[in-house]
Amino acid sequence: MTDIICIGHITHDRIVTPERDIHMPGGTAYYFSYGLRHLLGSRTDISYRLITSLAPQDMEAVDDMRREGIEVEVVPSRETVYFENIYGEDQDNRRQRVRAKADPFTREKLEGVSARYIVLGTLLADDFDLETLRWLAGRGTLVVDAQGYLREVRGEEVVACDWAQKREALRYVDILKVNEHEIAALTGLEDQRRACKLLAEWGVKEVLLTLGSNGSIVYADSCFHDIPACKPQRVVDATGCGDTYVMAYIYRRLQGDDPAPAAHFASAIASKKLEASGPF
Repeated sequence: MTDIICIGHITHDRIVTPERDIHMPGGTAYYFSYGLRHLLGSRTDISYRLITSLAPQDMEAVDDMRREGIEVEVVPSRETVYFENIYGEDQDNRRQRVRAKADPFTREKLEGVSARYIVLGTLLADDFDLETLRWLAGRGTLVVDAQGYLREVRGEEVVACDWAQKREALRYVDILKVNEHEIAALTGLEDQRRACKLLAEWGVKEVLLTLGSNGSIVYADSCFHDIPACKPQRVVDATGCGDTYVMAYIYRRLQGDDPAPAAHFASAIASKKLEASGPF
């Protein structure tokens, strides 16, 4: 059985910061895959596969990944997701626009998927519907980033939305990653620890609450673990830091680490990613 499968769209990203304006591939699928490839190095005892979807004219991004030794399966799509991320001086905040959307993933497109960990690279609310989520939950430990379920596109603007059928959906999620805004939106609670407990009552087994420069909190097995942020040498680009955190956390959990040491490692890796544009 494959150890880790990530399912998500590779995006075309325009990233605008006070220092630069660049175009590059992105999305959870991109940052997770390259980050894990670099962590693995020459190791062959951990197997990984990416299932992605993008338009034929953007296949160069997949070709580059395959040249790096990443196993990639492509589900055809009419369009590639095109994100525009605009940052100010505060890298914890960004404005997003979506210039194009890819086709959603469905159960029919994912037949045969099975792994120890299945990571959903959700970018927008309709990437994975409830039926697909429920089916995938029976195929491995399901890891979900809430951000995609809490944003939808109206025109080109990315706007906040509630997660449709969240109480049903979260019953199938083993590990959920949220930030401080997402956990408040999901639960309606400003008290972050009460919110973590509520998510656990709804069925989530491990909550990864990332707080940017304020570190992170992990709630698992009825225990809280406060994880300090690692200070980067310089702050260049926060795009993909959340994806990098999840990647590093799963990498260490797969090898038997408990939640707290896995999260400390994830914090350090996410900090290193912050020091440069592109994946860890």
